[in-house]
Amino acid sequence: MAQTTTLARGGHGSHCRRCLIALPFSQVDIDPSRIALVFYCLGSLDILGLLDTQTSDSDRETWRSWLWEQHICLPFGAGFRPSPYMTPEDGSTAEYETPHLVMTYTALLSLAILRDDFTKLDRTGIVRFLRACQRQDGSFSVLPNGGESDLRMLYCAFVISSMLDDWSGIDIDSAIAYIRRCLTYEGGFGQTPDGESLGGTTYCAVAAIHLAPETERSPLASRLNPHERARMIRWLLQNQTPSGGFCGRTNKIADACYCFWCGAALSILGAGDLVDEGAMAEFLGRCQFKFGGLAKSPGERPDPYHTYLSLAILSILPADHGEDSSWELPQLDPLWNATEETATWARKHIPAKS
Repeated sequence: MAQTTTLARGGHGSHCRRCLIALPFSQVDIDPSRIALVFYCLGSLDILGLLDTQTSDSDRETWRSWLWEQHICLPFGAGFRPSPYMTPEDGSTAEYETPHLVMTYTALLSLAILRDDFTKLDRTGIVRFLRACQRQDGSFSVLPNGGESDLRMLYCAFVISSMLDDWSGIDIDSAIAYIRRCLTYEGGFGQTPDGESLGGTTYCAVAAIHLAPETERSPLASRLNPHERARMIRWLLQNQTPSGGFCGRTNKIADACYCFWCGAALSILGAGDLVDEGAMAEFLGRCQFKFGGLAKSPGERPDPYHTYLSLAILSILPADHGEDSSWELPQLDPLWNATEETATWARKHIPAKS
């Protein structure tokens, strides 16, 4: 049984509620990623079951309206921009504003958390957007006209296609081949081919492999053979440090976010039972901040990113806390990174109606 402190559910909910209202000036650099921040806050409230009690109907309608304001349609497709930080004063779409792959993924999940009906969604436009983002090597750039291109973007493209239940915007065989080229000698996946194994990109690769439908050239069994799977499980398990937390790279210190990246990857691989869940919960318990929120490590300041991912892995790999009900959280879909209830809503409302 895990010997941890109580999970401060109310405090963590209040932390996310505060961050939805405003951030300190020291975090102004997050503004270009505002939709992702919204997702981490709403996702945490969703996991904690506090969305209805810590927010009002007016709040939720305001957030839905703001998210749809970021939904833009351009010649190369449709999607969500990160925020209106580059929008002209007249509200028009500027030529340098483009949909963003990561923000489109997090916007769709945020709207599902808010139980939107998705009647405003330009589904065919998003498919065109995904097609414009795929590179010749099979990877995806974050923007249709360039930007970062690695496994993180590929994962987002795969989840979006899974949500739409439409894979026509992706060359699956080329993308799977790119994933395979990112596999390293250590057992994990690098961010790009020839890169160092990282916990986050290993999760992205493993989830993407299991999300994509099988093709004649890429059956599921060929994407990760038994030897590679065993070596990957060993590497991921070795990342659990004596502190109970996980590190993201070999010989690095533990970080709360890697508890999710490594733990969720192990869960998808069917090896979640090999994690020392009690030790991990103890580590995350020590990452709690006295005024709410979870930090990357004990003694650090909290933020919505580490708060959400900590709660997410506690949902996927719960420890035994006896009669302490504060740690009881709903089950998460490890492939989409959303609660099962939110994923069910998304599956019902996001795909085009037949």
